[in-house]
Amino acid sequence: MTLILSGTDNSATAPILTGGTGGTSTGQYFPATNQWAVSTNGTQAMLVDASQNVTLSGTLYANLPNTFGFKNRFINGAMVIDQKNAGAAITQTTSRLSVVDRWQIYGSIASKFTAQQNAGAVTPPAGFNNYLGITSSSAYSIAATDIFYLTQWIEGFNFADMSWGTANAQTVTLSFWVRSSLTGTFGGSCVNSAENRSYPFTYSIAVANTWEKKSITIAGDTSGTWIGATNGVGLKLFFGLGVGTTYSGTAGAWAGALYLSATGATSVVGTNAATFYITGVQLEKGSMATLFDYRSYGTELGLCLRYYQTLPGIVVNPAASWLSITYVTPMRANPTVSGGGGGFTIDSASVYVGNFYQTTRAAQTITLSAEF
Repeated sequence: MTLILSGTDNSATAPILTGGTGGTSTGQYFPATNQWAVSTNGTQAMLVDASQNVTLSGTLYANLPNTFGFKNRFINGAMVIDQKNAGAAITQTTSRLSVVDRWQIYGSIASKFTAQQNAGAVTPPAGFNNYLGITSSSAYSIAATDIFYLTQWIEGFNFADMSWGTANAQTVTLSFWVRSSLTGTFGGSCVNSAENRSYPFTYSIAVANTWEKKSITIAGDTSGTWIGATNGVGLKLFFGLGVGTTYSGTAGAWAGALYLSATGATSVVGTNAATFYITGVQLEKGSMATLFDYRSYGTELGLCLRYYQTLPGIVVNPAASWLSITYVTPMRANPTVSGGGGGFTIDSASVYVGNFYQTTRAAQTITLSAEF
């Protein structure tokens, strides 16, 4: 068959075309410039105006798996929402700490790096207003069992359709913008909830202190145990910031072990004052990275509230021993509660009913966390 690409497409999401004779031919429309990029086997063959007719011969298939719905399985991939820290820097500890919403940091030795929304006040890549910045606090030599990372854990409900752990496992593509004061090969990994299946990957940063776009295609895992449509962890994604040999594995293949990065990857914490900035993180179904899935601020905030929310201005009668609060958004699980000067019991993930010990009518702020 013959496919003709013509006319103007003003859709926010670029259609992808795959197939062709003599290799894999692809076409992607870019609304900003009103052009089609036509490629063969990953090498660009032509870039043409959409006003021209482009004829591709062979068998071609329209592949639009991510045009509608929840394309990007990461929440807050553009690092816009920061409820907990409001742009303030935090120092890494030996517990997982939330930085911007849904993103957490960890290190096996405390105080080796700091993290902050828009750290260093550099200009983000075009199309983005925010990023997450990591800054190394010393030149630390990584031991075999050391691990330092940035991570987001995707809920099972948001990943179950990938069918990992079955013969129908779907291919996914991870894409992101990254900038570092260091150059070389960096690493990360996809890991299951049981932490006994992992896929280490690598990507290269060629130029220091320059934003670069990265794309990594990962074949779905047909083995192991993966959480289905539940509120448990569907997938753990790690960006290594310094990972020892015990938790580093061969890149580009599934392994029946816990690897958080790839063998030989650059250690950010190994260089004093080294920086690592990231934004536009997207994980989508399919073998190609498409345009970033920009969601409205209200939509993105609503997704974040499922895991963490703050309830300000709560006033309790000192004579009362209980309080009923309807959450802004039903939460992933029964949350832990802090603030308000009391001890609490939680009855459900939608409505708080429990003990609230208070001796004053002063307004209180309560925070609720249902993070993994």
